[in-house]
Amino acid sequence: MRALLVEDDPSLADGIVDALAGSAIETRHVGTGREALAALADDAPDIVILDLGLPDMDGTDVARAVRQAGETPIIVISARSAELDRVLALELGADDYLVKPFGLRELLARIRAVTRRAAAAAALAEAAGAAGDGGADAAPGADSPDLGPLSIDERAQRVTLDGAPLHVTPTEFELLRYLARDPGAVRRRADILRDVWHTEWFGATKTLDAHVAALRRKLGSPEWIQSVRGVGFRFEIPAAVSAASAAGSARDGDGGGDSDGSGPAA
Repeated sequence: MRALLVEDDPSLADGIVDALAGSAIETRHVGTGREALAALADDAPDIVILDLGLPDMDGTDVARAVRQAGETPIIVISARSAELDRVLALELGADDYLVKPFGLRELLARIRAVTRRAAAAAALAEAAGAAGDGGADAAPGADSPDLGPLSIDERAQRVTLDGAPLHVTPTEFELLRYLARDPGAVRRRADILRDVWHTEWFGATKTLDAHVAALRRKLGSPEWIQSVRGVGFRFEIPAAVSAASAAGSARDGDGGGDSDGSGPAA
């Protein structure tokens, strides 16, 4: 595996490079945003480890450029601990966010988890392409739950809301898919971390919260993913969305076929 480390602190960078080398990860280190963009243009890495506080430009601009260029996984490492900073980075395309100071073993665990998810997403997308004409445009399976205006295409790794594409990172896709498999069911934090992040480390709960916040903003309402205090989260179709969908279905049903002159049922 090849990593691009974008970090302006030489001592921290040296420690990260050594730790990654011990796990057979070849790391290229740069200290500025411009060097990072040049390195990305020169040779695409398997993962980007990105500091936000760079001397020449904000790391969020680098994250945006990486995501516009493709689906290379991004792990942000930053001293910025506010929820807004984490959510912004995730919305710009970061797959994970690690607040400084952090342990190198934790960073390695995050790298393994993020690259596993990226590999799984790529495999699903490849399988969808191999399916031919029935692949990318295939409808969800009959056993898929009705999510109203939200559609999650697992084979093509696509999410649409009201027919419009919704850009989500591979991690956000996995989280949304996991929660939406059983609308109304409460998912425990520990179960989400184990099944989506593949970790038993409960300290990753802040990352989970940031991803949930990012998904809520992209979905346009916090009601899609509801917090269950002290337990975890529950996926629900917002009441207003569900009512609008039901009304639309009723209109569609009344609009066709033979008419007997009667109005809608009370």
